[in-house]
Amino acid sequence: MFQLLPGHIQPPGHRTRKSRLVTKDGHCNIEFGNIEYSNHFAFVVDFWTTFVEIRWRFVLVLFVATFTGSWFMFSLLWYWIAKSNGDLTAQNQTEEHVRCIDNVNGLTTAFLYSLETQTTIGYGGRALTGHCAGTVALIIIQSLVGVFINCFMCGIILAKISLPKKRAKTVTFSNTAVICLKKGSLCLLIRVANLRKTLLIGSQIYGKLLRTTTTPDGETIILDQVDVDFMVDAGKDNLFFVCPLTLYHVINRSSPFYELSADTLPLQDFELVVFLDGTAESTSSSCQVRTSYVPQEIQWGYSFLPIISRTKTGKYRVDFSNFSKSVRVTTPHCVHCFETDVDQRTPNKENHINQLKLGIDNLGFQVIDIPDPVDVTKM
Repeated sequence: MFQLLPGHIQPPGHRTRKSRLVTKDGHCNIEFGNIEYSNHFAFVVDFWTTFVEIRWRFVLVLFVATFTGSWFMFSLLWYWIAKSNGDLTAQNQTEEHVRCIDNVNGLTTAFLYSLETQTTIGYGGRALTGHCAGTVALIIIQSLVGVFINCFMCGIILAKISLPKKRAKTVTFSNTAVICLKKGSLCLLIRVANLRKTLLIGSQIYGKLLRTTTTPDGETIILDQVDVDFMVDAGKDNLFFVCPLTLYHVINRSSPFYELSADTLPLQDFELVVFLDGTAESTSSSCQVRTSYVPQEIQWGYSFLPIISRTKTGKYRVDFSNFSKSVRVTTPHCVHCFETDVDQRTPNKENHINQLKLGIDNLGFQVIDIPDPVDVTKM
């Protein structure tokens, strides 16, 4: 029943065009359509989350547009004050004329004054005279608006830099999964590694099998989710995630992979999504790492190469060049083959144990009668 099985890897130049729900780097490939316009207003109300989640290119555009727009809007107000007071160059001014703003003679100089005011540059060429109450109120308003914009934009940039999903970039899964024997059971193995020396506290690993199923009533369910339990030799929860770990799922009667075999695996249509949840030790922020495997990325009859060794100086070394590499191993063709072979060996083992307990018949042994001894005891 046990044999070396050829790997089910696609030949060079052949690529699977099957669409994924979750890409290898964890992004969800899903599109929402026919959303009512009233629901779009919810994104505007939750503007902070919207701004934090948008792409960096839009954040940079928003950054430039916000500051430039505020400078220009206030420059129009400064220009209007200067024009109303007769401070512009084209206006006739008398010797007794009192200016509200010095050296603001047009729209360009008004824009420069607005920029200098909001950014607190203050070159000294343009300044308020203090003779107009409106200018004092306007400079207070612009200063407060500038502080608000600075805080808001700095908060967005800081929040985007410190997003937990950035920590997830330093946690990687193996490119392929393998199926082989482990601890006397047929298991599906996946390797995961933390590229940073800081730990992920309270790590939990689980999986979901996504496939299209048909109910007994004839209803077709797209992306039906089935739980896939993964275990690690170091435990199931609260892992000591300091070095790469090998996750394994035991393929038994309760496993969704129970009916698979080495021949039928590449023909299946499913997607195995693996999740790792944890809390970053340095920032105390929760993060989730995701990846997915399609049947063509699962190798039946292979096992991962070892990657942890110990140097002469006593340090442990992880060789990431073998992180996703695998080697052929002796593996049963299917789960039924493995169980049948185990069942055939089990009775022989039990008979051998019973023989050890009951003994073995000696055919040369003769049975003789021994008379009962006579009771000669006298009182």
